[in-house]
Amino acid sequence: MHVGYNTFFQNPDRYLSDQEVYRQELRLAMLAEPLGFESIWSTEHHFTDYLISPDVIQFLTYMAAVTERAYLGSAVVVLPWHDPIRVVEQVAMLDTLSNGRMILGLGRGLGRVEFEGLRVNMGDSREIFAEYAQVVIEGLENGYCEFEGKFLRQPRRDIRPAPFKSFKDRTYAATMSPESLPNLARLGLGILVIPQKPWAEVEKDFSVYNAAFRDENGRDAPPPLCAAFICVDEDAARAEENAHRYIGDYYHSMMKHYELTAGHLANTKGYDFYHRVAKHIERHGADKSAAQFVELMPFGTPEQVLKKVRFIHERIGNSALLPTFSFGGMPYDMAERNLRLFAEAVMPEVKKISTREPEFAKTA
Repeated sequence: MHVGYNTFFQNPDRYLSDQEVYRQELRLAMLAEPLGFESIWSTEHHFTDYLISPDVIQFLTYMAAVTERAYLGSAVVVLPWHDPIRVVEQVAMLDTLSNGRMILGLGRGLGRVEFEGLRVNMGDSREIFAEYAQVVIEGLENGYCEFEGKFLRQPRRDIRPAPFKSFKDRTYAATMSPESLPNLARLGLGILVIPQKPWAEVEKDFSVYNAAFRDENGRDAPPPLCAAFICVDEDAARAEENAHRYIGDYYHSMMKHYELTAGHLANTKGYDFYHRVAKHIERHGADKSAAQFVELMPFGTPEQVLKKVRFIHERIGNSALLPTFSFGGMPYDMAERNLRLFAEAVMPEVKKISTREPEFAKTA
């Protein structure tokens, strides 16, 4: 199994300066390739403490210059917030600079504060994503963009630097919403799993997605990638305590950023699944919902973490694990110990898990 490293620029309650968060997160990211992680990832968010990473491609371009082999993954670029032809140009340029190491992850977004700040109608996000994703996929494949749709009219323009190899099966979408899966299959996109619901439900989602992908594309879907929050310690009780504190605090920050209990999702087109998540939180309470989220994650001793990673793989057949080690206000010395112990005691065994190799790793 491929193992990546997910950089998470969290600064809850501004407990550090943003500059210090960047200094520390970059320091940890610099350890990823020497410790044996095969890819480096980050995501896009705006305006709040939740994640202070507004430009994932800019971050990955920096990492391209300070690494030699690691793949560079966006988890994700939120398409409705961008001009799609500019995304194609940025991705093609980074892929050229890095000699083909880019892995493109796309998403449609959930944060009302972000949609409003970037002046995009959140209720149109599913339709916008479908149009923009088509433009990006075809632009990277064909070397030009041209489109006429409801939300975008793009005259034909060539992409320079021209894409020099296919992004087929190295383009993924992050989703938790089962309603989105048929459209993602139609677009030929792989799936990046960001866990939010019981693994048995995720397994059912994949049975739908895999069948739709075969029907639409005449071949099997690429195996999914899977993100995870990791707390590993030689002491099982300490690992569990850290997991419930820091992964739990991450989940609370996520609920706050997305305003999951504010009520607006009930009346926002295209967000039925997330409204159901909000109702679940209202029924069970924020603390219990956070505890349920923690239980989805690999935490414990190295042996316990490996057991949970294998459990997840048995459910969804993921070809890659993309763990995060620094989140929820975790002190950076603890985050580094978390990272190093995983790299030493868990990652070698994870890499031995037999699975289909990600397509992007075959085309280096």
